[in-house]
Amino acid sequence: MILYLHGFRSSPQSVKAQALAAHMAAKGLADAFRCPQLPVAPAEAMAMLRTEVARLAEHTGRLPTVVGSSLGGFYATRLAEELGVRAVAVNPVVHPSRGLSAYVGRLTNLYTGETFEWTSEHVAQLRALERDRLEHPERIWLMVELGDELLDHRQTIAFYQGAKQTVLEGGDHSFTRWNDYLDEILVWAGLMPTGHAGTH
Repeated sequence: MILYLHGFRSSPQSVKAQALAAHMAAKGLADAFRCPQLPVAPAEAMAMLRTEVARLAEHTGRLPTVVGSSLGGFYATRLAEELGVRAVAVNPVVHPSRGLSAYVGRLTNLYTGETFEWTSEHVAQLRALERDRLEHPERIWLMVELGDELLDHRQTIAFYQGAKQTVLEGGDHSFTRWNDYLDEILVWAGLMPTGHAGTH
């Protein structure tokens, strides 16, 4: 089972979520994909995700693999640390409270067009979730494109030391080569046998 977590101001309609969903459906794995709309409040989002991981584990008999992009990558990392799930963190934010403090105010979801209030309390909730180091990097696969225009890839790579890392030249924050790694993500999640993914 894969639980996909979208980023800030995003939704299950995001390009990467839709691409992974379509890829899994083409392989007969549509029922193994979940991508909920995350609550705006980080504390609510994490509470919901902890419950969802437990529900999926009870339903399938094994922990899901959590795949997240940007802020979703931050949440995926926290779930890997707390709950023991395997995670894929795609251009993840390491300390989201720092960058997202500048966005306090009325915002619009980039996919749904819905407006929402991003508050200083939300920023504080992110800060409470942040850590200075990983306790279990072996549970995490970091995917980074060095052309990411929003994040400092040096900070990201250093923070995820000890994790499996795919670091690519060029690209941007959207992770432009996403489709090249979908099979490998399925292998990482235990949904496809090792050796069936393409090489890069």
